[in-house]
Amino acid sequence: MSTSITIDMIANATILDIQGWFQDGQLTAAELVLLYLERIARYDRSGPHLNAIIEVNPDAYHIAQGLDQERQLRGPRGPLHGIAVLLKDNVATGDKMHTSAGSLALKEVYAPQDAFVAERLRAAGAVILGKTNLTEWANFMTKNMPNGYSSRGGQVLNPYGPGHIDPGGSSSGSGSAVAAGLATVAIGTETSGSILSPSSQHGLVGIKPTVGLISRFGIIPISFSQDTAGPMCRTVSDAALVLGALTGVDARDPATSASEGLYNVDYASGLTQDGLKGARLGVARGVFVEHIEPWQETLFNQAIHDLKEAGATIVDPIDIPTASELKDYTVLVYEFKVALNAYLNWLGERSPVTSLADVIGYNEANADVCLAYGQTVMLESERTSGSLADPDYIDARTRDLYLGQKHGIDQALSEHRLDALVFPANFGAAIAAKAGYPSITIPSGFSPQGEPFGVTLTARAFEESALIRWAYAYENATQHRKAPVMADSPAS
Repeated sequence: MSTSITIDMIANATILDIQGWFQDGQLTAAELVLLYLERIARYDRSGPHLNAIIEVNPDAYHIAQGLDQERQLRGPRGPLHGIAVLLKDNVATGDKMHTSAGSLALKEVYAPQDAFVAERLRAAGAVILGKTNLTEWANFMTKNMPNGYSSRGGQVLNPYGPGHIDPGGSSSGSGSAVAAGLATVAIGTETSGSILSPSSQHGLVGIKPTVGLISRFGIIPISFSQDTAGPMCRTVSDAALVLGALTGVDARDPATSASEGLYNVDYASGLTQDGLKGARLGVARGVFVEHIEPWQETLFNQAIHDLKEAGATIVDPIDIPTASELKDYTVLVYEFKVALNAYLNWLGERSPVTSLADVIGYNEANADVCLAYGQTVMLESERTSGSLADPDYIDARTRDLYLGQKHGIDQALSEHRLDALVFPANFGAAIAAKAGYPSITIPSGFSPQGEPFGVTLTARAFEESALIRWAYAYENATQHRKAPVMADSPAS
């Protein structure tokens, strides 16, 4: 390559950095792909052997070449033109890559077409570089499975402390890869904490959007009620740019039709360092006080101080009385069976398994490689009626909504005249997940042992713009993110 840009330079480059290099002729999208592939070979396949990447797109270089030619002829499509993106391996792509959710049952399956998320990224000019490893079946297979483990991909490691710092989950590979500079940005998915957790654990900005802002079509599901995709990035600006590219009405996901007026929003515009001025933020300490570790509490209290210094008014503490009642996962158990069976039906003859019962049977027949940690959650879901008209399901769903929204987040915000809630890491993820409300996590420091930590803001439905504005101001005021120290393999 003739480029003066190195693999170390791209490791922490933002989208705008890279676009500047494209514009100045210092770099092409094809060269960028090669640089990331070199980093993947050096750090993911050898060296610390992060196991973040489960598959590389064999057409990535050719796609990038085409985008370079398009740039020369017509100019860039937008800020994501030529940017390398990784997708969690539960996001379908209609290309030469498999979509398996980390399972061996689907390891040879090619999806019939792109998920909506993949469609939107390609339309924006992004290069889909590969798929990332994850906690198998997005952590809805069994209890006590380690974060980042899958039968197909093995164990994801955290580059801040491979083997001893938890990678979070279930979007573990997306978090590890972006932290290690193996791609510019990545896409994760969340049902309850699966973007916020690995983002916090890898010193990243993660956005868990309002359910319905981004179409779930083509994503291996857990729950109709709670699933969503979202960006995992090194900066708030990058996350805002990716979020904007992912939104859009999709007739294949009726949930998107309710928010038609919120699409084509430029989430990255108008971000300022004083964006927190006038914001009223509440701290629901009862949600986490019994579970937080001392070092996490120290960093969280510092984050509260920094939010105040940046202009926010903090109300501390406030109470969410329903929080203790939101630990039940009956809704997910019922919806998983129905949703997964529908997805497998969409795959048709491409898939060797056609139902959750088939997946369970496949795992049992190959227990030595598929059931290192069991499949208790899958078995629990299979025992349900398979009907979402079941009274137990309806009671659980309406209860989640009342306790999460009206008598949960909505009540807390209204009672104290708040704009948002503040949580350490992903401690409040379940509340926002059941409500379907958006959250953003931002890097907030490190433990004495070097473990990353994030602070999370949660707001009402479709208030992503406000969350991004506040997160950007906090990020600029604190500048907590530091890249992991990457040890080369002996051969590099």
